[in-house]
Amino acid sequence: MMSDRVYNFSAGPSMLPLEVLQRAGSEITNYQGSGMSVMEMSHRSKVFMKIFEDTQERFRTLFRVPDNYRILFLQGGASSQFSMVPLNLIGKTGRADYAVTGNFANVAYKEAKKYGEISVAASSADQNHTYIPAQDQLVLDPAASYFYYCANNTIYGTEWQYVPDTGDVPLVCDMSSDILSRPVDVSKYGIIFAGAQKNMAPAGLTVVVIREDLAGAELPYTPLMMNYKTMIDKDSMYNTPPCWCIYVLGLVLEWLEVQGGVSGMEAVKHGKAQMLYDVLDGSRLFTCAAQKGSRSDMNVTFRSATEALDAKFVAEAAAAGFTNLKGHRNVGGMRASIYNAMPTEGVERLCEFIRAFDKKN
Repeated sequence: MMSDRVYNFSAGPSMLPLEVLQRAGSEITNYQGSGMSVMEMSHRSKVFMKIFEDTQERFRTLFRVPDNYRILFLQGGASSQFSMVPLNLIGKTGRADYAVTGNFANVAYKEAKKYGEISVAASSADQNHTYIPAQDQLVLDPAASYFYYCANNTIYGTEWQYVPDTGDVPLVCDMSSDILSRPVDVSKYGIIFAGAQKNMAPAGLTVVVIREDLAGAELPYTPLMMNYKTMIDKDSMYNTPPCWCIYVLGLVLEWLEVQGGVSGMEAVKHGKAQMLYDVLDGSRLFTCAAQKGSRSDMNVTFRSATEALDAKFVAEAAAAGFTNLKGHRNVGGMRASIYNAMPTEGVERLCEFIRAFDKKN
């Protein structure tokens, strides 16, 4: 790490790989001899179209997206998909299943209720979302138009360690906070979507991977810009896409290739998480919020015995160069978000800091 940079443990927008920032910085005023920045060029120019197509193809390769799926680069954040999914899919039967395992899944569930009959197939609210329900705890509707879940819960620090088996009911998954951190069998899903600002690019880009046959059955009052068929037909360019974010995503994907792709990243990210969990489990002061077996490799949530001690830890950590460790207000305590771009060195040094704080207090 450069000496003037902190270890940024923000849940999002989160840190980007240093190499990507340096590359983007070197090209910010003159992209590859074009005489202009990517932020200035037409989205329909030959120069940008090559960036767009290369990024799309690189994503398809790294994420192993089958040919019968389309990759869309949209705007509106993952939250826009809370409406877009039911508007486009619920028309099949008027019903859908939702697993409510955290804040954003709950928001998505409430939004979907505007458009049809929505059932809670599973909920972890009974234990403050500290666990992920097992397959045999899912109450499934075989006539549901789709089953919805959020793969990783950033606020509570839990992550699904299995893919729900829903039979012929299409899976819809919000992978905003763990996409590209572990291999995914895309063929098991109908739709995968993710806001970019955690593992992929700056805020402003939403990546949607959709099985093409699911588009075209939208509710009649679906807004133009929330119609998957429209976006597929125009290859994400019905209007101006988030050009700069797509460019940075391309750089991140190039960086990811050097790390060994998604499989290589999985080993690294799990090693970082396990290192941190081991230190916390062996600590005198701290306890992890999420239950073993449901713990996230992306967002490690923990706390001490008192709010005052939590505040002291956060303040001293920030002074030592470890920023954005304060937990979400729904959980309290601390949260260390260790997405793909967080170097192993950052987690090692945080572990050293935790050990030292544990001894002093």
